[in-house]
Amino acid sequence: MLEKKEHQYEKSVLVGLVTRDQDEDKLQEYMDELEFLAYTAGASVEKRFTQKLSQPDSKTFVGSGKAEEIKAYVKENEIGTVIFDDELSPSQLKNLERELEVKILDRTNLILDIFAQRAQTSYARTQVELAQYEYLLPRLTRMWTHLERQRGGIGMRGPGETEIETDRRIIRDRISLLKDKLKTIDKQMATQRNNRGKMVRAALVGYTNVGKSTLMNALSKSEVFAENKLFATLDTTVRKVVIGNLPFLLTDTVGFIRKLPTQLVESFKSTLDEVREADLLIHVVDISHESFEDHIDSVNQILMEINAHQKPMIMVFNKIDDFSYERKADDDLTPSTRKNISLEEWKKTWMAKSKFPTVFISALTKENFPEMKKMIYDEVMKIHISRFPYNDFLFEYFDDEQEDE
Repeated sequence: MLEKKEHQYEKSVLVGLVTRDQDEDKLQEYMDELEFLAYTAGASVEKRFTQKLSQPDSKTFVGSGKAEEIKAYVKENEIGTVIFDDELSPSQLKNLERELEVKILDRTNLILDIFAQRAQTSYARTQVELAQYEYLLPRLTRMWTHLERQRGGIGMRGPGETEIETDRRIIRDRISLLKDKLKTIDKQMATQRNNRGKMVRAALVGYTNVGKSTLMNALSKSEVFAENKLFATLDTTVRKVVIGNLPFLLTDTVGFIRKLPTQLVESFKSTLDEVREADLLIHVVDISHESFEDHIDSVNQILMEINAHQKPMIMVFNKIDDFSYERKADDDLTPSTRKNISLEEWKKTWMAKSKFPTVFISALTKENFPEMKKMIYDEVMKIHISRFPYNDFLFEYFDDEQEDE
């Protein structure tokens, strides 16, 4: 049974560069993430190829010797897909397909493929389709390489060019239609947001696969899809949550990622309206990930881009149950690895000294949930009181149902 499941994955290899802008340690972080992306998309990674270059080769991204090495491995091991860690230019893509004679994907194309698999609603599918067409448009020429066998042939070059231009026009028209469709849906969603009334709105933000959906399920007692893969959630989910008899709206949003394709940022800007219009941001961080500091920076950068960086925020460091670190032993008898440090120790770390309210939890085991709920309650109450300074308004949104602990 397990053997059958293994065969469902496409065999692939990864390719990345150490450049003057990206050292070896940083490359390994990106390659680890790329491997997780490949696994999420349905590929098994058989080998990684890396090379030191001052900058990517303009023709084939890697040097000619490395390209030959990749080609030999691909043929010998029947590899079907070669995945590059950076976005390839149309000419690089075309040259690599000709050279390696297998399917070539770059990080952008891989992420777009995952988004296409994960999109459930009409809105998400429209956003992904728009991003795919915008990625495809400048790369159309690679679809017509079969015409090159007739180099300069009479009657061949003209129809080829005409066919490409026809396809370009069709795609441009499709892009225009999709943009119009998104505008219509955006207006409907804006109306829905306005119809939610004056209830305080909180939004879960964070890097992909940090546990936002798991936390959403725990707080709202709902069944939002959660999985240990990247981009498990694409569609924005809004739930009413009640903590200490105080109701508010909680939104689960798409996860962020480093090197997020420009096409996706543009297509999903409307989804990020939920973040932009939220009263409170709950920034969830996977404390067990070795690059969590980079993840925090990436999220903060995107929040700045959408002008949401000055909103009230709570920092929630998740997955403390999965955290471990290496500590040098005083003697050979003492174990060097120590897991699950105490909450008191967490509160003495630099993370606890953030300018925002900070809490350390496990969304999976619900460890330290009471402290997190009290923190969220306090921040929501501050916003609620500022909006409704008089008691008769203050209690308008309370209900009698007490939350189960």
